[in-house]
Amino acid sequence: MTITVGIADDQQLIRLGLRVLIESEDDLELSWEAEDGREALQLVRRMPPDVILMDIRMPVLDGIEALRQIAADPALASVRVVVLTTFESDEYVFDALRSGAAGFLIKDADPSDLLRAVRLAAAGESLLSPSVARRVIDSLRGQREPLGHRRPPGLASLTDREREVLALIGEGLNNEEIGRRLFVSPATARTHVSRAMTKLGARDRAQLVVIAYQSGLVA
Repeated sequence: MTITVGIADDQQLIRLGLRVLIESEDDLELSWEAEDGREALQLVRRMPPDVILMDIRMPVLDGIEALRQIAADPALASVRVVVLTTFESDEYVFDALRSGAAGFLIKDADPSDLLRAVRLAAAGESLLSPSVARRVIDSLRGQREPLGHRRPPGLASLTDREREVLALIGEGLNNEEIGRRLFVSPATARTHVSRAMTKLGARDRAQLVVIAYQSGLVA
């Protein structure tokens, strides 16, 4: 199956590098390129790709606002956005995750990490660069409230197994790792993840990580 990819970045050199990287992979196909968030919104509504690689700081309309509008549009529910930036400020990281980003990578990430992020996003999973992941987890641990004080809608409808899976997602495990931990197949783990996502109204795994920590399901 071919994964279609859109690129939104105001720097021509960055777009060129991403284009070459995407076109070098047999399972990836470049859908379009945009120079700013407004152009990205116009293109995604005409030609929705599977994944968008989105810069944050762009003229006319920034990547966070473009991401919010994509996440709010039911017609674009299948589109996943991986945020790329040269900045690692907490404000950008949390704005991106709260707005529905399926991943957050720094632009100097290894090409293999970027390609993995695209493939994971297309599969409904997520990837944070290691430095970003550490800060997200540390911050969420500091912010977490007891489960009884902050109960996301739908949490009570989760089965015991789905709660286990949600906690493991909060630890950063992928479907194969969850399967090994719970002695089930990756396909079964994927089913539990999908059901938890639906019940919690989460767009992707990145949002499940936030829910897991804020709900107190991760020690």
